[in-house]
Amino acid sequence: MITLLRIEASARMTRSLSRALSNDFFETWQSERPNDQVIIRDVGLNPPTAISENWIAGVFSDEESLTLVQREEVALSDILIGELIQSDIIVIATPMYNYGMPAALKAWFDQVIRINKTFSFDLARGDQPIEPIQNGKTLVILSASGEGGFSQGGVNVIKNHLHPHILECSKLLGVEKSYCVTIEYQEFNDERHSESVKSAHASIAPLVASIKKEL
Repeated sequence: MITLLRIEASARMTRSLSRALSNDFFETWQSERPNDQVIIRDVGLNPPTAISENWIAGVFSDEESLTLVQREEVALSDILIGELIQSDIIVIATPMYNYGMPAALKAWFDQVIRINKTFSFDLARGDQPIEPIQNGKTLVILSASGEGGFSQGGVNVIKNHLHPHILECSKLLGVEKSYCVTIEYQEFNDERHSESVKSAHASIAPLVASIKKEL
């Protein structure tokens, strides 16, 4: 049995293309592996708090010396990191907002990328002092965007700050393998969008099968 962490980042509870992809992914997964554990963290519905001065002071202090306020500030981070540590596969279903992450998803990353919890920092490593503490995790990104052409070779690839940012941040969480399924051209509502939706959903079952073979 393995554990999947399901992160929903869309502000939409209905009509969300990324949530629909996520539903498809987990229905397909659980139809064949019903005993796997799924942890659901809906940051679109319940956004994590932004980090604060007390949060920063808390995470850079010894646990024994934390003030009550600092303990309260880092409590959510502890919970989110606990969910992350349990997970073997991280599935992030997210829209592209203004060419990048939704604020709620960025807040989640800010809460879980934490020194001595998910990464270590050692100046003896030279100009690359940061290393992840976890390893061996798999990441699945299920995304949707209003425009299109964000994939490699596309007309808007230089504007895609969503996928590269998620991938880079996820390395600090122990992700070593990643997959991405995208829906594009939602705001155009043309044939390209229809084909994108169809293609994305058609790729879910083969993707699930491919990941399962690697377990």
